[in-house]
Amino acid sequence: MTRAYAVATVLFTAALALSGLSGVTSADPRPDGFAVGVESNTKPEFVSGGDVLVRVDRGNHVRVWLGGRDVTSSFTPQPNGTLLGVVRGLRDGTNVITATADRGRHASVRVVNHPRSGPVFSGRQQVPFYCQTEAHGLAPASQPLCEAPTVVRYAYKSTSGQFVPLADPATRPADLATATVEGVTVPYVVRVEVGVIDRAVYQMAALYDGADPSPVKPETGWNGRLVYNFGGGCNGGYRQGGSTAPVLEDLFLSQGYAVASSSLNVLDNNCGTVISAEAAMMVKEHFLETYGPARHTIGWGGSGGAIQQYDIADAYPGILDGIVPGISFPDPLTTMSPVTDCGLLNAYFARGGFTPEQQRAVSGYNTYDTCTSWGLTFFNRATATGSCDPIIPVETRWSPTNPSGVRCSAAEQWVNQLGRDPRTGFVRAVLDNVGVQYGLAALRSGQITPAQFAAMNAGVGGLDYAGRPIPTRTTADPRGLAAAYSSDLINSASEGLRYTPIIDQRTYLDLVPVGDIHTAEMSFIMRARLRAANGTAANQVIIASSVDPAPAAAAAAYQLDAMDRWLSAIDDDASHRDPAAKVIANKPRDLADGCYVSPTERVTEPMIYPSSGRCGALFPAAANPRLVAGANLPMTTIKCRLKPLNFHDYGVTFTAEEKAQLRQAFPTGVCDYTRRGVSEQPARGPWQTF
Repeated sequence: MTRAYAVATVLFTAALALSGLSGVTSADPRPDGFAVGVESNTKPEFVSGGDVLVRVDRGNHVRVWLGGRDVTSSFTPQPNGTLLGVVRGLRDGTNVITATADRGRHASVRVVNHPRSGPVFSGRQQVPFYCQTEAHGLAPASQPLCEAPTVVRYAYKSTSGQFVPLADPATRPADLATATVEGVTVPYVVRVEVGVIDRAVYQMAALYDGADPSPVKPETGWNGRLVYNFGGGCNGGYRQGGSTAPVLEDLFLSQGYAVASSSLNVLDNNCGTVISAEAAMMVKEHFLETYGPARHTIGWGGSGGAIQQYDIADAYPGILDGIVPGISFPDPLTTMSPVTDCGLLNAYFARGGFTPEQQRAVSGYNTYDTCTSWGLTFFNRATATGSCDPIIPVETRWSPTNPSGVRCSAAEQWVNQLGRDPRTGFVRAVLDNVGVQYGLAALRSGQITPAQFAAMNAGVGGLDYAGRPIPTRTTADPRGLAAAYSSDLINSASEGLRYTPIIDQRTYLDLVPVGDIHTAEMSFIMRARLRAANGTAANQVIIASSVDPAPAAAAAAYQLDAMDRWLSAIDDDASHRDPAAKVIANKPRDLADGCYVSPTERVTEPMIYPSSGRCGALFPAAANPRLVAGANLPMTTIKCRLKPLNFHDYGVTFTAEEKAQLRQAFPTGVCDYTRRGVSEQPARGPWQTF
């Protein structure tokens, strides 16, 4: 947990100076028990902004030094006997903080400071980068850093249930509501800080007790927990973003939780989960240096917000202690396969020849409206400029006559991991449908005919490097795929997720009247990955509910409470068990798979795929085009290995013409999902830098 500060207690000797950075986060405590450690970041080598929250263990006559400067006055004694303080004035690069005490005791921690504007570990920053500070009520800013002075605002919750701006936080409006924090009733006044970190506009909100927040004196209106809220979508960036995920959230604030987010934690502003992880780490660090140590941090948010939680928890563990991903997907790259499949199928079905039910069978979804919705919403994220935000001038955008222009595809956010194809200038391709047999399960079940199967696979085509339709299939770059797997962009579920508490919040949208893209099979895809990687998914709980506001709200309230109890039990577990075992052992007994059938009735039963039981009948999970085409449930294979086309494998009879069409569709063979995919490999490990 982040509350257990990262301790590095190597001696302040010449050996320290020669030791490099590898020992920063893992040095053992000194035999005499004296230690100094970083509280505001689980990785002292990734500190930013020129300051850091530090704790020094108990001792008499303690002095603290930053290099040769005495900073002891920055520290305040705490009830447990330790000293806590923010050390300011860090220079960019390596800094050594040393504490000394009686009997010659001393300990040091080496921190590496990075600029407040970043980057820290995400790699080269995107340019151009269009500023949107004014959309957040901040002063105008200039590219590329988009910096603006920090602003503090106040709001209050009215007795009618609205958040209302409050010019003077010392006033008490007649309609001021109250909040209850750990049994204590407090005025429902909220402090909201807005500023710029890592080129993103951040917001953080907490109840205001009348005094400015202090990192060494807890706020009476804060329960010591932080909820980090993530926003949805997926797009190619080149802009700061005009919104964060909401921080004025009654579910959290009314119970004393603090809430934080940033514009680069909204995936529609930035579809790069590595960039999102960096922004979340830096904003959280600033929060802790403002309010003090947090007992734990809970991830929250749906759709693209769920993607960020799953991906950050796996690739950058410790930023989030537990996650509550809603209407989830595993990662952007996996999700783009059915997105582009649907775009291609939509175009093919527009020619006619398939009934609505046959189209649904090929798609695998509960309704074909899902494929239609993918085509209308996110299919253009595979194109060069189809999803460019209006803030990006048209004349600056890529075209065949402007090959150095801005490309707005989602893949632009992955360039530091995947690299560029020198032939095209585009990010190395990771989309692929070579060998994919669309509608295979529908053929075998008799829902489509051999003629339809052959014609569709021969005619569905693919996309070129710029996302333009082509008659041949889409082909991925093996080097790009290898990088996607090794960097954990294709979420392996094998790193931090192995020991992260997960409550997968599945608000059921599969059958909403207009069709929705957030389909239930995605929760089970991540569960299958957890099992494949770790031998168990006992740290993941799936709870479904309808989209109706009352049961959805009841589910959210329970999930927040259950996650807090789960993390608190882990915090209090002093055993030496493996972290994954500790997570499973401390799961609350009342927390289990199931569903809310009403605001007052929660059914607990295993959530399995294919669906069964009462919850499965109410909220049935279907499939998607790749699963219908034969992909395994974990869907980790992006580009499949091929096997020869064998007409005896289908259990149907093809005419000579149909066989010719299939040979045209699959000149090099069809997908063999019994083998690992092309370039599929384990992730290199957590906390990668680029």
